[in-house]
Amino acid sequence: MDKYLDLLSTVVSEQQLASTRRHVQEFSVQGGWGEKLQGHLLERQEQMDNWAYDWWLGDMYMKIRLPLPINSNPGMVFPRQRFAGVQQQLSYAVKFIFGILDYKTMIDSASIPVERCRGMEKGQPLCMEQHYRMMSSYRRPGVPEDVQLTTLGANRPPYIIVACRDQFYKLDLEHDGAKLSESELYSQLSRVAAAAESDSVGAPSVGVLTSNHRSRWAEARARLAKEMINADNLDVIENSLFILCLDKAAVPTPMMAEGGEDGLVDVAHQMLHGQGTVSNTRNRWFDKTIQFVVSEDGACGMNYEHSVAEGIALVQLVEHALSFVSRHESRLSNQQETRQLPEPRRLRWTMTSETLSDLKHASEHIDTLIDDFDLHCLNFEEYGRDFAKREGVSPDAYIQLALQMTYYKLHRGMAMTYESASIRRYRQGRVDVIRANSPAALAWIRATLGQVEATTVLGHGIDCHLLGLREAARELGVLDTVPLFSDPSFTTINYFKLSTSQVPTTRRDSFMCYGPVVPDGYGACYNPFPDFICFYISSFRECMDTDSQMFALSLESTLLQMRELCLQGKQQLPPPLKPQPGTKTNHKGLSQENTGDE
Repeated sequence: MDKYLDLLSTVVSEQQLASTRRHVQEFSVQGGWGEKLQGHLLERQEQMDNWAYDWWLGDMYMKIRLPLPINSNPGMVFPRQRFAGVQQQLSYAVKFIFGILDYKTMIDSASIPVERCRGMEKGQPLCMEQHYRMMSSYRRPGVPEDVQLTTLGANRPPYIIVACRDQFYKLDLEHDGAKLSESELYSQLSRVAAAAESDSVGAPSVGVLTSNHRSRWAEARARLAKEMINADNLDVIENSLFILCLDKAAVPTPMMAEGGEDGLVDVAHQMLHGQGTVSNTRNRWFDKTIQFVVSEDGACGMNYEHSVAEGIALVQLVEHALSFVSRHESRLSNQQETRQLPEPRRLRWTMTSETLSDLKHASEHIDTLIDDFDLHCLNFEEYGRDFAKREGVSPDAYIQLALQMTYYKLHRGMAMTYESASIRRYRQGRVDVIRANSPAALAWIRATLGQVEATTVLGHGIDCHLLGLREAARELGVLDTVPLFSDPSFTTINYFKLSTSQVPTTRRDSFMCYGPVVPDGYGACYNPFPDFICFYISSFRECMDTDSQMFALSLESTLLQMRELCLQGKQQLPPPLKPQPGTKTNHKGLSQENTGDE
């Protein structure tokens, strides 16, 4: 509760804070609601591997009614390829699929090396469940909330879905119990690409339904599934390993190209949402956990449904596949197709007037959302994470302070800030929230000096705990009688105008991005390299108070200012004292007691 009040103090008025303090005091007294609800959580803890997970999943994803593209699903851009024609496009897709299947072999054998903490309490093992769910999960729309399915029963031979020209095809990865060779997979993809040219003429583009408001899509799905052939198609898509989207080349537009570097922003738009129904948005199925995109023009990447795993797990899968592609030359030329394979099955849909109306509404809705979306790239090349390290500062804390100062300069105040912090050291752990809008950060902004506390990864964050207390009240039927949860401050603390995340990749031309989580907010995904930092800033054009380009330009100025502060501070330091006997010198040349603890 003390942390709760501290964080609120930076964003609410004194009058509102005083009212909230009274609610907190009432909640926290001995024998009050806080003690009773905490007792309920302790009982739940004894009965479950992770008392927070189900509640967290619902609150973070399943109950959210916003469309998945832009609002929830991140996009990832892969290194750009240069394809001379469709043959090279399909050849690359084959190699990439084999790279993914190579990783799946590790999943199936449970042989992915256990990851361990590299920061606080270094060496603790991390929960690996996210890795093992990536190709066996699906998010089905529902009312009032979605459902996360575990798919791919042991009795189903593996297959993928190929999306091409807005049509969907089931492509089996085995025939008569034997895996397809590279040449066989290439042949099957060629069949899909050839068939889609004619199959798409006058055919419905059902995939666009998955881009709609979740409740609206759930209702449309129920109507669609009344026809047996449609129900079977839905089952086939849900139980696939992943979707391969063979895209048309994106058509750049001036609006989308703002802040672009070598077309990377255009590609980022393509991976996030498909660039509209006139481009590739219909060539998607946003409910599926993983959609890999390989375009005619060499733009490649991924769109993924976020409820199953965090970005770091997906990045590991992708970088394994990219490394596989670079290490393995195509063997298409020296392999002969020796088996007669059945053609990939096209998923044909029976349309009713209601479903056609649903398609029209979904198309108009997603195009409006895409037009409203503003994305800007900032490649800051003056310095990178090594500079922060040399100054004895956590690079992530350094960048978070830069984001806080930038928001403050533009909006004359702080905003509730979300930065995901992994809590995978706990079983089924996903993330809690590092809230960089702390009183210490505000003091630093006002005096250009301070630090950010980041013990969230150890389980000391407030968000999962507050969520648990609220859901305990709901479960006990007393939610409406606990004033703390109806207090406006409780709404404020969960309204993130600044949603941030560090998603590291090993290559500069490969990155992840996402949209804001509130209409008047920013999304800020960043990747600090040793000598530069990559930022992708997003907002919505309809909000007159936010501007992605302006934020990026101000952020660049902030980072330059912070470097000057560090360098000036060094110049003003007195010369280091000569160490006394029994002391040792740290990396800054400052004396510290020698306790024998290394």
